[in-house]
Amino acid sequence: MRLRLDLSYDGTGFRGWATQPGLRTVQGEIEAAIALILRLPRSAPLTCAGRTDAGVHARGQVAHVDLDDVDPGHLERRLRRLLPDDITLRSLSVAPEGFDARFAALERRYAYRMFDGPSGPDPLTRTSVVRWQRRLDVEAMNAAGERLLGLHDFAAFCKRRDGATTTRTLLELGTTRTGDLLETTVRADAFCHSMVRSLMGLLVAVGEGRHAPEWSEQVLVSATRDARVMVMPPHGLVLEEVVFPDEHGLAARAAEARRRRDE
Repeated sequence: MRLRLDLSYDGTGFRGWATQPGLRTVQGEIEAAIALILRLPRSAPLTCAGRTDAGVHARGQVAHVDLDDVDPGHLERRLRRLLPDDITLRSLSVAPEGFDARFAALERRYAYRMFDGPSGPDPLTRTSVVRWQRRLDVEAMNAAGERLLGLHDFAAFCKRRDGATTTRTLLELGTTRTGDLLETTVRADAFCHSMVRSLMGLLVAVGEGRHAPEWSEQVLVSATRDARVMVMPPHGLVLEEVVFPDEHGLAARAAEARRRRDE
């Protein structure tokens, strides 16, 4: 039986999503809780839609796990009592045929939040909003972001992994300002490692006036990491939403995504 888990978490106390020996991770906490509840001899592996880095938060993470002879309602109730306070299980349900949290997803939506006012952000948001010392030009940032939209090789913004493609379709990269608070929405079919935080580093460089918006195209076509593009701090980043097709399109979408990752 495949189960879908919808999750939210505060990434401050985690070394990212993925299990790492001796380190506290979101995946590790959830797998350990499931194993304890079901008295499993070994953890049942979770697969998620987006493997968030250390310090990155999630409001709309989705994962799946394959288990036998489980009462989903009982597992959901027990998990909610057992999981730590910085992880919330929003729902647990039997996944429809063809569902795969990673490969069936159509798109992921992230938000990155910064505060560039002189007073600093509300201290209650210090773990989810990045303080920036220089005033940023939102219009210039959006002009730079528009030049990156579409299907491209984003190698210039990714940490390469052996055998993994860096080709992605960037659907949205736009920033809005509300007073001194900036929120950048980033949507794509998928993201490679550190891509969102690197895109934000480019936007900040343009927003500070260090480069013209056209510079974003030069970085993109270079297909190599540019030392002038910083990887922004993780705590401003939140995985907000994962979008899936309807039940009839799940299997086809998963097969297509696997093929593209293998190309």
